[in-house]
Amino acid sequence: MLNEPALPGQVLEFISMEEQWRSGVPREFSRGRRVADLIQRELALLVQQEVEDPRIGMITISDTTVSRDFAVSDVYFTVLPERDATAVEEVLNQSAGFLRFRLAKILNIRSTPKLRFHYDSTMNTGIRLSQSIDKAIAQDCRRGTINDPADNDCVEEN
Repeated sequence: MLNEPALPGQVLEFISMEEQWRSGVPREFSRGRRVADLIQRELALLVQQEVEDPRIGMITISDTTVSRDFAVSDVYFTVLPERDATAVEEVLNQSAGFLRFRLAKILNIRSTPKLRFHYDSTMNTGIRLSQSIDKAIAQDCRRGTINDPADNDCVEEN
């Protein structure tokens, strides 16, 4: 139908970046997301090189968010072994002031956000869910209750 009005999302595809900027339409990557990504990259290096606490093992900064006013940055991390997660979270939150000071020297922004560290358990949750699914499939295979023979989830183990 040629005379139907386009949906709002379809209209935006034809607006230039300059027109989007002038109209206040958010771009694909906001400044907050870019700042959060930069903080994530720099913190990964700083934690590895500058924090000298034996309780910190293999740590990965998995995600970083920044509040709208850039006052606070929530930093999510994973650590191996998992049992040390609460101790590592304490160490990182105690080191937050030092890390913020070091970030301020690296970042070229007006004010550096306050850092709050949180253990990210999504990876472990995903592993547990995957193991539960594998276990359920194995039980169905043993019972012979898989309905779709084309579904090759039942693989004989050696």
